[in-house]
Amino acid sequence: MKTFTLNKLMASAAVCMVALSGAASADPHPDAELIIEGELNVKVRAEPAAHLDGAVPEIYSGWLFRTDETRSLQMDDFENPAMLGVEAGQDAWNTVEGAAGKSCADCHGDAAESMKGVRAVMPKVNDNGDLWSTEDYVNNCRTERMEADALKWNSGDLNNMVAYISVQSRGMPVAVQIDGEAEPFWERGKDMYYTRFGQLELSCASCHEENYGMNIRADHLSQGQINGFPTYRLKQGKLISTHNRFRGCIRDTRAESFAMGSQEFRELELYVASRGLGLDTEGVAVRN
Repeated sequence: MKTFTLNKLMASAAVCMVALSGAASADPHPDAELIIEGELNVKVRAEPAAHLDGAVPEIYSGWLFRTDETRSLQMDDFENPAMLGVEAGQDAWNTVEGAAGKSCADCHGDAAESMKGVRAVMPKVNDNGDLWSTEDYVNNCRTERMEADALKWNSGDLNNMVAYISVQSRGMPVAVQIDGEAEPFWERGKDMYYTRFGQLELSCASCHEENYGMNIRADHLSQGQINGFPTYRLKQGKLISTHNRFRGCIRDTRAESFAMGSQEFRELELYVASRGLGLDTEGVAVRN
């Protein structure tokens, strides 16, 4: 008789749950278009990047997997709850903090000009050869130029600032670098994406590559694209960072998670961002 370990049984149960619930689920919306404020057309479908090597037939924004009501929120800046964070980030941009008596605007001027395109290329290797997320660049400016305290990862203040920076790239193509000095980080991120974690023995790919479009625990699985982060998550009632969502996914596999702001999550962020090459930066999305 074949013997199963507890982990194998749990993993099998999880896969069965996905498959059974997926039979009644819908694929991403076939023809919805993300047009913000009736003017800005944001690309939500794309041909897969060559590095995906046929893993998926088409790239889809997470926006296409949400309900009509949720999708409509993101199309109207007045209705989009994430824009409250953007407004708070704008206020912080112009606020003097720290011993140096500077604000972000004192060095960077008008964010609409100086931050345009920044979110689209993040995470990015810095001048010292380290892979940094947007949050790292913000905190480096605070500690080194403003002589202010660093903001806590996934705090409201840091998410608001990153949201404000992200909006400046809204509608611009995702453009992360994955070759050259970025390649070793990207390779490690890819390895992590396909590594199974936790008692359920699930990888990122288990849900977001192999089973997207299906339902698991009442959630419609997307491809896990991160081009809309920081994202207002209705379930949590606030903006959350990319690393916060990574942590939640890993915990859902019943594993110990890496810390937000960890090197592991920066590398995973780079790889996952590269899976969205061809899509546009959504610059604060709304999700379930």
